[in-house]
Amino acid sequence: MKRIPFRIGQGYDLHRLVEGRKLVLGGVEIEHSHGLLGHSDADCLIHALADSLFGALALPDIGHHFPDNDPACKDLDSKIILQKAALACKSEGYAIANLDLTLVAQEPKLSPYLERMKLNLSQILRIEPSQIGLKATTNESVGCVGRKEAIAAFSVCLLQRED
Repeated sequence: MKRIPFRIGQGYDLHRLVEGRKLVLGGVEIEHSHGLLGHSDADCLIHALADSLFGALALPDIGHHFPDNDPACKDLDSKIILQKAALACKSEGYAIANLDLTLVAQEPKLSPYLERMKLNLSQILRIEPSQIGLKATTNESVGCVGRKEAIAAFSVCLLQRED
């Protein structure tokens, strides 16, 4: 890989809310009547974050690394996905400078969980919590997120070359 001093990545993920599943965001289990549907634990925050890291490195997305038709990925803890993305950064010679993450959910109210998510992500990535911006917002009752059918997440990362 060319020795570029900085690399920027962007990620997005959305999962449908369904009954009978746990709701996990940022590796934190959240009390709610519905959870996110997916082949793995469907943690859309970690999926968006991992995709932003892979994208910054010009690598394929998480679907390539963890295909939904692979039985080994069934009910996979998304923290494993994030660990692989972090290892890819390190092996390519990059460190995470900062992250900016946004969760979009009409329900449940996520603000009580944000600090735990931030701490959890910082531990997985081995960075300081101050390197992570994490926000939650609603979709103002518009679209599938606004109708409480799904939760979405956006991620932007800045990687810096380690020398």
